[in-house]
Amino acid sequence: MPEFIDDKSEHCIPFLLERLKIHQERHAGDPDPPPFFLGLNGVQGAGKTTLVRTLSQTLRSPPHSLPTAIISIDDLYLPHAQLLALARAHPDNPLVQHRGQPSTHDLPLAVRTFDSLRQGLPTQIPAFDKSAFQGQGERVPEEEWEQVNKASKADGDGGEREGKIKVVIFEGWCVGFRALDEETLRRNWEDAVRLKEEGEYVGRLGHSRLEDVRFVNDALRGYDILTDQLDALIHIDAARMTDVYAWRQDQETALRASKGTGMSDEQVIRFVDGYYPSYELFTEALHKGVFGDEAEGSRRQLRLVVGTDRKVREVDRM
Repeated sequence: MPEFIDDKSEHCIPFLLERLKIHQERHAGDPDPPPFFLGLNGVQGAGKTTLVRTLSQTLRSPPHSLPTAIISIDDLYLPHAQLLALARAHPDNPLVQHRGQPSTHDLPLAVRTFDSLRQGLPTQIPAFDKSAFQGQGERVPEEEWEQVNKASKADGDGGEREGKIKVVIFEGWCVGFRALDEETLRRNWEDAVRLKEEGEYVGRLGHSRLEDVRFVNDALRGYDILTDQLDALIHIDAARMTDVYAWRQDQETALRASKGTGMSDEQVIRFVDGYYPSYELFTEALHKGVFGDEAEGSRRQLRLVVGTDRKVREVDRM
């Protein structure tokens, strides 16, 4: 697997610190200000995990010394039994036969976690074991979840919290995605089908049924309750979306070399195929901005476009 060279944090750290300063100034008179919520969207294998690690280390270290929690959307999947029930309830929809797409996450759990962090309460950060059930995955028992905002022993349950979380990084492949209206959804799907029929198509949306992608789109509307809580968003975009297949294969090759287990190249293709229709449908809206057209919103989102080598080719602020 090619070595990751971090050329993203040099763009993201100044952006994050600027938005943090604005957040702190806005809550200067608040004796118990809410944490800053940063969304981080990135296609699989583009360097998202490396960037999250760098950002969290920077925030936690002097001179900032800001307690930081990381929530991955991959840790918010439904328990295994509920994932199976969802698949059985929609047996003809290949998009929900495995975890990944909107509708396979536990939104009530996500909302409770966000609310608890926002109120500064003792909070357990959910975790999901992707290796359980032969790779189908299962939620980690709650007693094993990381706990933050713990009450200090000296102050007791009613006392001041030690290291109260000041920044929450919410990361994942579909963080910030917004559902499309019916007209746009149908038009995008019809365009993809037409390109497939003309033999000029390399995506997966045109191979999906409209009712299947509509189900995912309808489920995505419920995710607005999380997206609307974000104070800023960083989007790691791919100049050529099909690179996600090779990037994911690189990850699995490294996994097989280090742990002796991982998906084959054929399995990787099928796996990415399951996500790809959503990349086609919802990424374009990210290009236009997640936070709408308001003046402040035009500065709350940072987009990094990376090439096949995962290096930054373009930086866009919106």
